[in-house]
Amino acid sequence: MNLLENITNPALLFFLLGVLAVQLKSDLKVPENSSKFMSIYLLISIGFKGGQELSHNGITTEIIWSLLSGILLATIVPIISFLILRRKMSAANACAIAASYGSVSAVTFVTAASFLDFEQIHFGGHMIAVMAIMEAPAIVIGVLLYNYFKENNTTDKQENSIKSIFKHAVTNASVFLILGSLLIGFFATKEQADGIKPFTTDIFKGFLVIFLLDMGITSGKQLSAMISKGIYPFLFSTIMPFIYGLIALLISIEITDNIGNQLLFSILGASASYIAVPAAMKNALPEANPGLYLPMALGITFPVNVLIGIPFYYSILMVIH
Repeated sequence: MNLLENITNPALLFFLLGVLAVQLKSDLKVPENSSKFMSIYLLISIGFKGGQELSHNGITTEIIWSLLSGILLATIVPIISFLILRRKMSAANACAIAASYGSVSAVTFVTAASFLDFEQIHFGGHMIAVMAIMEAPAIVIGVLLYNYFKENNTTDKQENSIKSIFKHAVTNASVFLILGSLLIGFFATKEQADGIKPFTTDIFKGFLVIFLLDMGITSGKQLSAMISKGIYPFLFSTIMPFIYGLIALLISIEITDNIGNQLLFSILGASASYIAVPAAMKNALPEANPGLYLPMALGITFPVNVLIGIPFYYSILMVIH
């Protein structure tokens, strides 16, 4: 039932429409500048609202454990992924893919938050901070693994590389914007927040619909490119997200009783980065093939999480509760 409800959600139907447009070779497209604006808007909106929630609830034990667990997941997942992938791929490709799956997707998170809103389920604003803090560790771990397995690397080069990539991860546009919006929302008063509510809340779903249409078009193109890469990358990007998502779900059950927080934690564990990590890997691991790790994260894992993963974890949580 939840899967059917999720598929009939207009935002997700527009995502499928974008995928279909590519398969039918339609000339439908969203202007690049409009796509960038919508991405910025969604990050500002979700970050600001998360900051407001955080300011109302204060810092609790649950929040601290959630942040620590997020960092732990972002550290362990890329290591596990690398050990699995290294058997079939070069060190550079294995590290780049591992970093992608250890990091998170802000768009998947926003979609899951929209799903919770559709189901009228509340979630804590601190989950925004958990998402933001999970971006950087996985990127750093990916580079560390690469430096360890790459021959003829000096310590100085490793240190410079790590410093550079950590700075890039923290100042990445998506991470910087959502953290900044979170802080602004945290310090804004309720009256100030209500003043911009028509912008941060009322038009959110409309922009999400158009953005997911654009993501559907992009995913459809990446999906086509993924087919030529063989069965192994396809299996990894389809199966492993569910394993990571279930691990995150089990961890979340020990941290919180809030179904919304548990679902978001699950989807953070299952999602893969296709924005922050590719931008970082382009400079840190030029040997890695973006035609491999980008289609895996965006062409396979993203739609699997959006169409199947979110209602799947939600159904499990409904049974548990």
